[in-house]
Amino acid sequence: MPATPPPRTKVLWLARLEYRLHAWRERRARARGQKPTVMPFPGYGGVDWVRVVARVMIVPPVKPVDTGEYARVRGWRSFASVPIGFAQVNVTIAGVTHEVVADRGGVVDTVLPARMEPGWQTFEMSVEGGEPVETRVFIVGPEVRFGVVSDVDDTVMVTALPRPLLAAWNSFVVDEHARQPVPGMAVLLERIARENPGSPVVYLSTGAWNIAPTLIRFLRRHLFPPGSILLTDWGPTHDRWFRSGKAHKLSNLARLSKEFPQVRWLLIGDDGQHDDEIYTRFTAAHPANVVGVAIRRLSPAEAVLAGGRTAVDDHSAAKVPWVTESDGAGLLERLEEVGVLQA
Repeated sequence: MPATPPPRTKVLWLARLEYRLHAWRERRARARGQKPTVMPFPGYGGVDWVRVVARVMIVPPVKPVDTGEYARVRGWRSFASVPIGFAQVNVTIAGVTHEVVADRGGVVDTVLPARMEPGWQTFEMSVEGGEPVETRVFIVGPEVRFGVVSDVDDTVMVTALPRPLLAAWNSFVVDEHARQPVPGMAVLLERIARENPGSPVVYLSTGAWNIAPTLIRFLRRHLFPPGSILLTDWGPTHDRWFRSGKAHKLSNLARLSKEFPQVRWLLIGDDGQHDDEIYTRFTAAHPANVVGVAIRRLSPAEAVLAGGRTAVDDHSAAKVPWVTESDGAGLLERLEEVGVLQA
């Protein structure tokens, strides 16, 4: 029997309380002389537009020993920053400056016109007259016909995310260097990127934007190919206790199919959450935009930590190849067998 949704008035009150808490934290931080900054995330675009993704926040000061690629960073630091709602941000692309406004959680997610060459390009962002921050965006050329969308939790990074206590431990306590990659997944994704030059790689996760810097460092440290990052904002909305992870993934997949109608996507996920269901629904609605689906099977121990697994059938009636294996090496072999990758 489905759970009864919380009364809308309670959720609306909680959303307002969250906003007031952030406003109070912002006032305290500014009183201490701290100023907001833009934390940009890798976006994507076409040759005449760019999807700009960033977050405006006041970041707590760190000790010199905590800086650098290999510094020891506890997960809670990612959630200690203060989001600055409705901040005005200047985005300068190819010599043209645009002014955009962040949402109430400080997130900037907007599309701007720009003429840029295919491949990785850079532009700058700033807030409140501060120093510009450079960010990167991957421009998809009109001739590109292949792309990759990969889940993160338990697909490229072992997290056991769905179980609340373990998720809290992994997110807030564990040193970020203790997080382990799923065996073989970096090799798989690097092979795909190398075999399809110029194709976009998108890391699509239900994780919070707070963890984006940690995720970017993790991907770089473990030699995953660079890609665009699409996360979500935790916390209450006006009609839900928490944002829907499935809706977040489905809406972004549908958006990608509309923005790049010529691209066929290889969808990579795992059976610990809802990836199989999400990819099934997307493939049924957009069969022309899917080249194949690869689902990583969690081990019995991982499935227990993740709160169970989704039943994945063989999808014999699917119009696209659908493969499952327990690690990246196995998925690579299966994708070669069905012709998605070159043998």
